Parts: sequence; structure tokens; C-alpha cells
Amino acid sequence: MAEASQKIPVTVLTGYLGAGKTTLLNRILSENHGKKYAVIVNEFGEIGIDNDLIIGADEEVFEMNNGCVCCTVRGDLVRILDGLMKRKGKFDAIIVETTGLADPAPVAQTFFVDEDVQKNARLDAVVTVADAKWLSDRLKDAPEAKNQIAFADVIVLNKTDLVSKPELAEVEARIRGINPYAKLHRTERCQVGLTDVLERGAFDLDRILEIEPDFLEAGDEHDHDHDHHHHDHHHHHDHNHGGLKHYHDEDMQSLSLRSEKPLDPTKFMPWLQNLVATEGQKILRSKGILAFTGDDDRYVFQGVHMMLEGDHQRRWKDGEKRESRVVFIGRELPEQAIRDGFEQCITT
Repeated sequence: MAEASQKIPVTVLTGYLGAGKTTLLNRILSENHGKKYAVIVNEFGEIGIDNDLIIGADEEVFEMNNGCVCCTVRGDLVRILDGLMKRKGKFDAIIVETTGLADPAPVAQTFFVDEDVQKNARLDAVVTVADAKWLSDRLKDAPEAKNQIAFADVIVLNKTDLVSKPELAEVEARIRGINPYAKLHRTERCQVGLTDVLERGAFDLDRILEIEPDFLEAGDEHDHDHDHHHHDHHHHHDHNHGGLKHYHDEDMQSLSLRSEKPLDPTKFMPWLQNLVATEGQKILRSKGILAFTGDDDRYVFQGVHMMLEGDHQRRWKDGEKRESRVVFIGRELPEQAIRDGFEQCITT
């Protein structure tokens, strides 16, 4: 296995039709960010790339004048990825766009299943672009929209300028009811720092798995005072964190487990594998950071449905709290059974 750090990070970009994915992709393909990104889109025409930006095209791959390349998936994603890996001047990262109506799972699973792909690339993060104005409606009538939110590591909540403050608080509360763990960025016209969505290091759980949901973080109190003079911000915090808005989505749940005592790897790994084998259809995403008995390295894993990948990541640092944290997001999760099973894996 190549070291995770040498593998090319892959971002899966999803989002309902019209949410603003194209705007984000066009920024990646045209801005002067000094990085080489390979962007894989479903339909080249759909994305409306400005022809002036294209300098050369061979078969399916179009080179942009900022050094990025763009290509179309016709059929087999694995074949495209293999082709990209062979190109000279390897990329800093690869972005795969899924169609607006698609479930991101099959695309994400590609990075767990195909051996060649796994050798060279790693799933970095699933980024979902959502439309602040229409998301609440879509969550009612489009199961795909809900899947995309549940699936995300990062959510770009776009078009925030088109809604009122209470509407924004409402849509955020709905998002949190489905997925409390994703990093959320509020944007207008997808103006988000590219480093906030790309190369997130989804395996460095220091960065993305601050496993307590955002609204439970003690940091909010600090913000609260700090922004006291900035009335709008203050109002927003009150609105969101005052316990007024907590949705529990009736059909999606998230579940967080933690243990300060080490886990027994001979129990935990078989339990986890058995859990995803039997309940994998219900589990959209799973991820965790694990402290095993007698192991000086942190173990991290992430999963999509039945597929899991994991690896020792790095040594526990001196003074770092050695605790295990695991998150599951899915539909109709057998919560009590999962909690009981996890308990059984803790070294007594």
C-alpha cells in the first residue's frame, strides 16, 4: 500500500441540479490557484466550460489554460482514472462531479473497490453543494437531495443571499438534523476558499472529525461574546444555538460513539466488518479514529455502505488524549445494537 500521503486526493462533488456545482467547477478550471486539478464531469456540455479557457484537447481530456484538465466520464470511471494516473505531471488532486440526480455512493465506492485506483488515489472528501433557497423543498420531495446531505463531509450552502435570516437558520437546522458532522460553509455564488473544499484530508480526522456536532462545540460561547458587537452574527447564534431549532430527521440518523479506554482490535475489527456486512445498506457513511490496546498508532477508517478502508495513520502524540471516536450516518440505524456491540469491544 502506498502511504496515504502519496496518494492523489480525490474530491467527490455532488449537489442537486441548479445548486451551483457548475459555478464551483468553473472556478476550479479557470482561477489562477497555482494547482493542477483534474476535473471529471459527467457531461461536458452540461457544465458549460468557456471555450476560451481550453488550450488543448486530446480525445476526452481538455487542458485548461490554468494547468487544470477536464474530462468526461462516458461509461467507466475506473478507465478514466487509470488514464489520468498515467499522464505526465501528476495532479495535485482529482475532482469527480456526479450528476445532480445521482447518489454519490457508487462514485465514492470506486475508491474502495478497484485495486489500481486504491493504490494511487484516496477518497479525500465528499462535497455537496446545496441551494439555501430550495433545499428545504428538495428534502421533502427528492430522496437524492437528502442522500447528498447525509453523505457529505463538507456542505457548501450556496445562494444564502436569496433567503432571509430565519430561513437560513431553518435550512441549516434541517441540514444538521440529517448530518451534524459535515463542515458547513455559507456562500453566495459559491465563493468559498478552494482549500475549504479540496484537499480536506478526510483521513486526518484531526481536521474533519471534530466528532462533536458543530452546535455542541464550546467554541460557540466564545464566538458569541467575541461577536457581540456584530449584531447580525450574534442574532444568528441565538437563533441557532438557543435550542430553538433542532430537527430530527425521521428517516436519517447519525450516531456517535466514543471510548476513553482502548479498544480490543481482535474484537473491534470483526464487529465492524460484520456490522457493515449485515447493516451496510442502512449505513451511508461511517468513519472513526481508533485507539487500540498496545498500539502506539492511531487507526483511522471510513466507509461507504458495505465498503470500508482503514489504516494506521500516525503515532499518538505526547499528551494527546487517546480516545476512540466513531460516527455512523444512515437510515433506520439499529442504534442500541450498535452501542452494545461497541461496548463489547472496549478493553476492560
